[in-house]
Amino acid sequence: MKPPTFTAVVAEDEDTLRQELIERLGQVWPELRIVAEAADGLTALRLVAAHRPSLVFLDIEMPGLNGLELARQLGQAGVGAQVVFVTAYDAHAIEAFEAGAHDYLLKPLSLARLLTTVTRLQQRLLQVQAPQPVLVPRRTDPQVAAAPLRWINASVGATVKLLTVDEVLYFQADTKYTRVVLADAEALIRKSLKELVDELDPQQFWQIHRSTLVNLSAIASASRDLRGRLHLRLKERPETLLVAESYAHRFKQM
Repeated sequence: MKPPTFTAVVAEDEDTLRQELIERLGQVWPELRIVAEAADGLTALRLVAAHRPSLVFLDIEMPGLNGLELARQLGQAGVGAQVVFVTAYDAHAIEAFEAGAHDYLLKPLSLARLLTTVTRLQQRLLQVQAPQPVLVPRRTDPQVAAAPLRWINASVGATVKLLTVDEVLYFQADTKYTRVVLADAEALIRKSLKELVDELDPQQFWQIHRSTLVNLSAIASASRDLRGRLHLRLKERPETLLVAESYAHRFKQM
């Protein structure tokens, strides 16, 4: 089967930086088609409306309409493109995620960081296109339903970092805190697992145990041990996660 073709619009007011981003995207994602470029926010808005791309890479500081304003307008218009902000300053990070960003790249661009972003975007786009598994519905009041949690502030040692939930492989309850487990690091948050169950996207995170929530895109395989207990093997971590029997039915297709 031919892989799906994804498209992007790149908006950056500095020509050299715009071309650098396009060139680096070509290195890490050669199949991505850049369908348009813009040097200001108003032009970017028209181009996104015309091309309806899968992705939009936005500089925050642009003439005419800045990236944050543009992202909000795209969200209000129902444009389903994944938005990635590219900026020289991290002061706008929280505002960027509130405006609908799926990731946040800092200048000067790091090829390794861009590759991480591209990997997340590919997983998310394929997840959106793929048929969704049958879920046990949770009762929610449509009048109070909120947008799924997209980012969290987590403590890594003495540092507080802003993390997107796409980076998280799983959450695990740990006494007063919840462990946030990434591919190459761990962090702590004070939010309870029950709060996370209510706030995270149920199409992306499944509860598999009273103390564990897993990111579906992080799962490599599921298998039973000699005692019949179901375990999940992860793509980017050596440990396996135990699935409580009450949640095992969710993995019958694996």
